[in-house]
Amino acid sequence: MRHIAKLIALMGMVLWSANVQAVLTIEITRGLDIGTPIAIVPFRWEGPVRLPQNVSDVIEADLARSGRFAVLPKKDFFSSPHDDTDVVFKDWRILKAEALVIGSVRLVAPEKYQVQFRLFDVFKETQIVGFRYTISANMLRAVAHQISDIIYEKITGEPGAFNTRIAYVTREEPPGTKPAYKLQVADSDGVNPQTVVRSADPLMSPAWSPDGYRLAYVSFEDKRPKVYIQSWTAGRRELIAEFAGLNSAPAWSPDGRSLALTLSRDGNAEIYTMRLDTREFKRLTFDQAIDTEPSWSPDGRDIIFTSDRAGSPQIYRMNASGGAAERLTFDGDYNARASYAADGKSITFVSRQTGGFRIAVLQLDTKTTSVLTDTTLDESPSFAPNGRMIIYATEVRGRGVLATVSYDGRVRQLIKFEEGDIREPAWSPYNRELQFKE
Repeated sequence: MRHIAKLIALMGMVLWSANVQAVLTIEITRGLDIGTPIAIVPFRWEGPVRLPQNVSDVIEADLARSGRFAVLPKKDFFSSPHDDTDVVFKDWRILKAEALVIGSVRLVAPEKYQVQFRLFDVFKETQIVGFRYTISANMLRAVAHQISDIIYEKITGEPGAFNTRIAYVTREEPPGTKPAYKLQVADSDGVNPQTVVRSADPLMSPAWSPDGYRLAYVSFEDKRPKVYIQSWTAGRRELIAEFAGLNSAPAWSPDGRSLALTLSRDGNAEIYTMRLDTREFKRLTFDQAIDTEPSWSPDGRDIIFTSDRAGSPQIYRMNASGGAAERLTFDGDYNARASYAADGKSITFVSRQTGGFRIAVLQLDTKTTSVLTDTTLDESPSFAPNGRMIIYATEVRGRGVLATVSYDGRVRQLIKFEEGDIREPAWSPYNRELQFKE
């Protein structure tokens, strides 16, 4: 029991606040000194009633919060073109725009819309890219995010990650009631939250499957931790581990066939893997210390984890089939909750620095650590699938909120949700279901 209590502290279980906010807001707290100047003309709407979702507003918000673009104010526009023949490039050069986005949305059938856009290079006076989509009404935000991804990649040369999702845990406690916990999934900007699990007991450690359709997580139902896998769309739930003691910190293998997790079934907290088809468990660590929080490398060859075998929590790496463990972190007396970037070249983790818990990144080739945040209670970092941003949980005035920081620390923003105290974020992989064809 002493080991169990110590492990729970090591995993960073937190006291949840009961405050509730009314609206979702995104606050950019630090940005690049300069981004690519881009003008996004409000898309023309061709329909008899109000459009249920303003596509160009979503695109503008995506690009602005990326920190890689300087979105020009619409009040300065000389005109509002919607077709290529209406574009006067000289007008946009006067505004110092380097890129221009125009488009339209048209109702083509009941609850069916045609969305088209064009991206122009203002100085070359040429079209960079243009697409047309026919979609249902409930896909308007998703197609807007995909357009943002296309624009981001064409301008920066790197893939975007707007058309993805995040999972997180909320705790709510209205006056006079008991706490209620939810595992929720939302768009990458926090909009469109959907509840996957409701519980009167704590939920933690959500982890996405590689295909983006399932979530593994820990539930404290019956007052003890259990690991479940759940389809977040279909709602089917499967119990994975309920051994005596600890069942925690699930992590998917890149091929989706196995989980790594922490179990104390043999008396001590150790790292195990489990094949999902055969339910065969394999113990990887054999140490009297606490080993927890496993995470697979993108190529599936290695697993990183947190261990206090050196006297304080540090990050270690071992072969996914077992063997000796290599210590990766040496700066500071607390480094934990690590996970890989998609290219496998770096990891993000929580590091205690000058009295505060902050988000850091370690470059694996140079062994160089960069501390990205300056707040004091940061936790649960998770890379975006393109590796350019990290989502994490932090506290603002005693309330848990989500935040993002760029991989180099130059862009930061807070995401304040409508309700509850927010913890345990996880950024989804890319999902083919969200991709639309011309």
